[in-house]
Amino acid sequence: MRSITQRERSAVLQSLAAGVVPAVGLPHIQVGRKEEVTAVIEDLKRAESGAAGIRFVVGRFGSGKTFFLNLMRTVALERKFVVVQADITTERRLQGTGGQARALFSELMRNLSTRGRPEGGALGNLVEKWIGEVDFAVRQAGGDDEEVKKKLTEALNPLLDFVHGFDFVTVLTRYYEGYLAQDEEQAQSALRWLRAEFTTKTEARQQLGVRTIIGDDSVYDFLKLFASFVRIAGYAGLLVNIDELVVLSHRLNNITARNNNYEALLRILNDCLQGNTQGLAFQFAGTDDCIEDRRRGLYSYEALATRLAPNRFATDGRKDYSSPVLKLDPLTPEDCFVLLSNIRNVHAEYDCGKELIPDEGIVEYLRLCSQRMGAAYFQTPRDTVRDFVGLLRILEQNTGTDWRQVLKVNTAGPPQASSADAQPGQPPTGPAAADPKPPQDNAPGGMSEFRL
Repeated sequence: MRSITQRERSAVLQSLAAGVVPAVGLPHIQVGRKEEVTAVIEDLKRAESGAAGIRFVVGRFGSGKTFFLNLMRTVALERKFVVVQADITTERRLQGTGGQARALFSELMRNLSTRGRPEGGALGNLVEKWIGEVDFAVRQAGGDDEEVKKKLTEALNPLLDFVHGFDFVTVLTRYYEGYLAQDEEQAQSALRWLRAEFTTKTEARQQLGVRTIIGDDSVYDFLKLFASFVRIAGYAGLLVNIDELVVLSHRLNNITARNNNYEALLRILNDCLQGNTQGLAFQFAGTDDCIEDRRRGLYSYEALATRLAPNRFATDGRKDYSSPVLKLDPLTPEDCFVLLSNIRNVHAEYDCGKELIPDEGIVEYLRLCSQRMGAAYFQTPRDTVRDFVGLLRILEQNTGTDWRQVLKVNTAGPPQASSADAQPGQPPTGPAAADPKPPQDNAPGGMSEFRL
């Protein structure tokens, strides 16, 4: 029987109740997406071998894009990747002239995760761990401080071929000097530089003796540098997760600023597709309009439109999972049943005796959701999941309450239109919209089809 820690259980239930994606415990509720997950794992394998990968994860609001990014973050951490993650906002984006790109890089570094520190904030731990391992190995062989410094420099030599590589190596050396002298201020200054927290070159030169800082014009260069460094430090590569790409397309009203960001995105896309970068994988998440809108979306920038155009032979149910654009299909009603069953199992801590609602109750709950929301209940299941966690909380806190009573109370409302009354081109909103049934062991979308 599977088990779950209290930390994972709490994180999953509290996050879902708030309508956000849990940071931990995702494998307990994952359902479907087998082909999409397999495609991104192939990207990770390429990055492990020294290549690069890029994906644009596309779907409607609430369709599971952020969930998918966090799921692949969990998979990447298990494969010994370093993962950095951030959301784009108007003040944090790929390109800017007022510190916006630097702010995005800082957020990525603050959220840096490793398998040992999956919750983020692992930059200092990563650097200190690697330096400590080199220091220990050299001293075990009879070396002294200078020998350690020499060994560190030799290991970092490949970084000198990169733009800004010399200053990057210098900062890591300064960190070692602070580590050796137990100078916490110098070590923290080095980490501040790596997190792009220096705002002037003068300050960086005074504290670390370097002439450059991570600025708006050099964010991508430093991501490539950092990807090479983490491989030197013994990790498989670097995964960069960037969510809310829709901010660039539909919240940046200045067309010049929007196109400059698309130009930065084009540079990343070209490098990844042409093999100009190593050990680096990107995942960008956005809505359909964010990509396909010819007026404001990525398709409005002709160079991106041609590179992201769909495979014209991918029709009649045939899909191309090697394309940079990875569209998330809506969950099926059967997927939704499995998803809610998984949430019920997490709530009951995988103890059948603690389950508060049977399979029959989940089917009835989904039928009511189909009456209330139409096809949206499984196409964008965020509200369906959030309300289901609320149902479990009511049943838990009101001992003796039967699930039938609660669902009957929540069904009061005006009559819903039947599928026969639906307008042409609109999804049916009555009970005929979907008839969820408990899937058999070999049903598509069930957990028997894919497990982490």
